[in-house]
Amino acid sequence: MKKEITIDNHQILSDILGSEDRFLKTISKSFDVKVRAKGNTIFFEDGKEVEKVEGLLNLIIDTVKKGYRVNSYDLAYAIRQINKGLKVDFTEIFSKNIKVALKGKIVYPRTYKQLEYINAILGHDIVCSIGPAGTGKTYLAMAVAINYLLEEKVKKIILTRPVVEAGESLGYLPGNLEEKINPYLRPLYDAIFDMMSYEKFTRLSSTGQIEIAPLAYMRGRTLNDAFIILDEAQNTNTEQMKMFLTRIGINSKAVLTGDITQVDLPNSKSSGLVHIQEVLKKIQDIRFIYFSSDDVVRHYLVQRIVEAYEEYYKKNQ
Repeated sequence: MKKEITIDNHQILSDILGSEDRFLKTISKSFDVKVRAKGNTIFFEDGKEVEKVEGLLNLIIDTVKKGYRVNSYDLAYAIRQINKGLKVDFTEIFSKNIKVALKGKIVYPRTYKQLEYINAILGHDIVCSIGPAGTGKTYLAMAVAINYLLEEKVKKIILTRPVVEAGESLGYLPGNLEEKINPYLRPLYDAIFDMMSYEKFTRLSSTGQIEIAPLAYMRGRTLNDAFIILDEAQNTNTEQMKMFLTRIGINSKAVLTGDITQVDLPNSKSSGLVHIQEVLKKIQDIRFIYFSSDDVVRHYLVQRIVEAYEEYYKKNQ
């Protein structure tokens, strides 16, 4: 069976083919179909999955025509969904965009689970997101937090992490207390600098509108009018988790993120994130969102690594 799609708009054609026809090469590797481009026409033939490829190409064309850009992560996600017999509509996924700057930058969800996650944050005061690295748990929560601050829905953003010693004792690390703790908080800085300039962050930090601090600094506080993100929540123990959850004050939102397969606590300690799944499961206004390897939006090998670990643990439980 031979089919072809002709695209008259050069920019749309370029977006669909990808740099150096990379998208077409990925599609050819992913399906039992030969795909090639000549001029402004895409040909595909000699395979059992021609209809899948035609559907995928039409999906990309429709998405690009509506003004969205499709990247390599989106393509990989669409291929995984199609191979599972599931439908994908990127215009539906991308519709829930988050404005993170007064001009310019907008953050989009890239998978249906990410879309569900954003909707959960917008609709609930406490959301717990659990899943592997690279699924956008912290990044998307940060985007919504910045949006809330810009639109004056909250007065401040508080970003916090438990400080868990992993291989080295804090006492033996060089520097003062702030210098010892800073590397543990570095991933939070990385995420926020992807959405705003260092100058703007410095200005907001100096006025107390953005605060990044270890979890221990939350003890004894009541956090009103705040958007609070607890990152690496799997490394809280049960007492720390209870302490954190009871800090949340009036007109505040809290998002907890973590990967319960990567707990760095001593064996004698139970993970607070694992524990609250049982403790809080009957509270309807608290949402739990579970990500999987399908939602990884980093380098394509990260998704395969996560899947390999999942398969290994299933076999060796």
